[in-house]
Amino acid sequence: MSEVERVSLAIERDLIERFDQLLARSGHSNRSEAIRDLMRGRVVEEEAVSGRAESVATVTIVYDHTKRDLADRLLEAGHDHHRMILATMHVHLDHDHCLEVMALRGKPAELRHFADHLIGMKGVRHGKLVMSSAGV
Repeated sequence: MSEVERVSLAIERDLIERFDQLLARSGHSNRSEAIRDLMRGRVVEEEAVSGRAESVATVTIVYDHTKRDLADRLLEAGHDHHRMILATMHVHLDHDHCLEVMALRGKPAELRHFADHLIGMKGVRHGKLVMSSAGV
């Protein structure tokens, strides 16, 4: 960890009590650790929105592989975007449904575009993109 700077915050008693309750359930060992996590999360969100930094992400989809040509279209999309795909995991959920998780790296707008393309394919039941900073 880099050099730590001490800061003082003025926070309403009700808010800090509610935060402490959340802290007790979260597994954070102290307030500082929890606040650092919140700050990092906000910085990552801003970087993902602004597109200034390279990001990493996962896109998770659940789909019906029996839908006409869907598996082939997903495979083709992966080959078309192979430079941003770091790894994939494929799970057979039942006879008709699969879960696919792709680890991605690239510019935020490109990652969002690719994820939207996958999630929007006919036969994809559910999908979600989770973005993070590659550097924080």
